[in-house]
Amino acid sequence: MQVKFFKQLKRLVNMNDQIDIEAASVAIRNGIYFKGQNVFILACAIIIASVGLNLNSIPVIIGAMLISPLMGPILGLGLGLGTNDLPLLKDAAKNFGIMVAISIIASTIYFILSPLNPAQQTELLARTNPTIYDVLIAFFGGSAGMLENTRKEKGTVLSGVAIATALMPPLCTVGYGIANWEWTFVAGALYLFLINSIFIALAAVLVIKYLRFPIVGSSDETKRKKTNRIIATVMVLIIIPSILSAINIVKQSNFDRSVDTLVENNKVLGKSYIFNYTVHHNSKLPTVDIFVAGEQLDASDRDRIYASAENLGISRNQVFIKEDAAVKSSSSLDADLMKGIYEHNTQVISDLSNQVDSLNGLVRSYRKKELPAKMLTMEICAQYKNVKDVVISRGSSVDPVTGDARETIVAIVSADEALNDEQMKRLGDWLKVRLEAEELIVLQR
Repeated sequence: MQVKFFKQLKRLVNMNDQIDIEAASVAIRNGIYFKGQNVFILACAIIIASVGLNLNSIPVIIGAMLISPLMGPILGLGLGLGTNDLPLLKDAAKNFGIMVAISIIASTIYFILSPLNPAQQTELLARTNPTIYDVLIAFFGGSAGMLENTRKEKGTVLSGVAIATALMPPLCTVGYGIANWEWTFVAGALYLFLINSIFIALAAVLVIKYLRFPIVGSSDETKRKKTNRIIATVMVLIIIPSILSAINIVKQSNFDRSVDTLVENNKVLGKSYIFNYTVHHNSKLPTVDIFVAGEQLDASDRDRIYASAENLGISRNQVFIKEDAAVKSSSSLDADLMKGIYEHNTQVISDLSNQVDSLNGLVRSYRKKELPAKMLTMEICAQYKNVKDVVISRGSSVDPVTGDARETIVAIVSADEALNDEQMKRLGDWLKVRLEAEELIVLQR
């Protein structure tokens, strides 16, 4: 059974009948050169990506990713390394360098000349803090792209790879950083671009080795081992900062989530309330400023905030309570204060509305239990002319064996002439239906 399973698995992953190594090799070699149409395509991609980043427009940035021809030289580097083709490796590296230099220069010129100053920099900032997740995206994206190049029948994989690995936006972000002297943008975006490029090339090398592309150059064992050591060293040096960055992002995310919970759990503090907060990640130890409006907090309210913070893993020296925020003249604080007052009043109104709904529900339930004694008496007297008085009450009957109590309605009828058994039964059945009662006892006096 186990042997059969592995045979089926082998057949499932077998690609021999679906790949065309020769055609893939020719296509990759033709795609590395920076001439003809590729020059104009690269120019279009640079402008589109720069405009997209300038306008903070995700669809425009995606369009630049799809247009960009930068993937060609990177796959050429992978093919040259994987097949020991030194001339191809040199050509790919030269054209890759030219494309990168022109992209950075062109985007820098664009951002120097552009009159637009992006109010929101989310798309620019997204390219300045790469993590280990970007390494994984580049590696598996490069693997998918290389496999697609070797397939006889091409699909839409390369478009998805171009979007996922995002080669052009980081280069344009480097141009933005140079144009605005924002060196953190330059360093972060350039690092992201190197991660994408190196791990796409590495993925291409591994796929080429797996599919056994023919070796072009000499396969000297000593040189091969030396090359492998160099590649491994570069990989480690590239990965380490991205892992540290990912750890830092996870810590920041956890701290932000804990602060959100802290504020939500302590929104109202006696006659005061938290109307805003600001998180700072600039130092080694993240901190939060909590802005409070209303009356001054007493010691117990402060201790409540600190205790709640410690329960969420935030130490006391990370929490700064700002009680004078309501009297500051800052327009942003004024806006936040008004927002806080609005949210506070909305919450109070909502709580009061819930209390009213709850009380109305109790009233309805009591009214439902209230017996319409007067109306029932009149109806019974209309049916039975000799009945003069009716007493109806709600009580409980208890099973002496089990001790279970059941709600029971008791009706006591007074008549000039006693009702017979049939009349008593008919009256009891009618009352059960009329009062929707499960347990009902009719007595006569």
